[in-house]
Amino acid sequence: MKVVVAERAGMCFGVNRALEMVESVSSNSFAVATLGPLIHNPQVVKQLEECGVSMVSDVSEQHSGTLVIPSHGTTQETINRAVDAGLEVLNATCPFVANVHEKAANLIAEGYEVVVVGDPGHTEVKGIVSAAGNSALIVRNLEDTCEIDWSGKRVGLVSQTTQKPESFGAIAGYIASQARELLAYNTICYSTQERQRAARALAPEVDVMIVVGGRNSANTNRLSEICSEAQVPTYHVEVASDISPDWLVGAEVVGLTAGASTPEWVIQEVKSRLEAL
Repeated sequence: MKVVVAERAGMCFGVNRALEMVESVSSNSFAVATLGPLIHNPQVVKQLEECGVSMVSDVSEQHSGTLVIPSHGTTQETINRAVDAGLEVLNATCPFVANVHEKAANLIAEGYEVVVVGDPGHTEVKGIVSAAGNSALIVRNLEDTCEIDWSGKRVGLVSQTTQKPESFGAIAGYIASQARELLAYNTICYSTQERQRAARALAPEVDVMIVVGGRNSANTNRLSEICSEAQVPTYHVEVASDISPDWLVGAEVVGLTAGASTPEWVIQEVKSRLEAL
């Protein structure tokens, strides 16, 4: 059985940047905690904990030292609370996510009604809404969009960085046909788009697709959706031990891709297990 790894797979710039920032500060600070998972990968979070970097779910749980804002960002209100509590704040928000915050804030200042294409409840989306003064509307898909009356509105559109460009385009097109004015920024990060394109190209060429990444990773879940849309059996795993030999019965070529928070060593472990089966 042949295993083919997608042309673009694994950790992106923003994730590597966040890890480097934490590694740098953890060697100089006696109390370092991330606000939620630094990145959406349980294996990396576990490694950080083993190195003395704890994880808290709320600012109030960190009484001193450094609080790290994760790569997917947080709300401005949360950052203000951390500063008011006397904590040293290390903002590891990915620059691509920070760019969405800036776009949302500018749109509000220019009088647009901000709409965010994204997953309600996701930390990144909460941060974007906060940047828009907590007045932004969230739409998940075209179906959500079609249920809203856009007539007469001046709409400013941005996207969670891990959305699919096709979905964003369809939503932008519908709003443009209904609203008085639309100013749309495609804020899906280029790294996400590269991984999606590579997965979309590989999936039709293989018998089975394996997608590696955290269950709570939005961009990894999107890769699974894209591979499934190619009508190829697709399985989302976090680690090599998740793989069932039954998935591979009769398969001659297996495709492998991974989310932007998945470290190379996890990808290689999965690849090695596939080759051994």
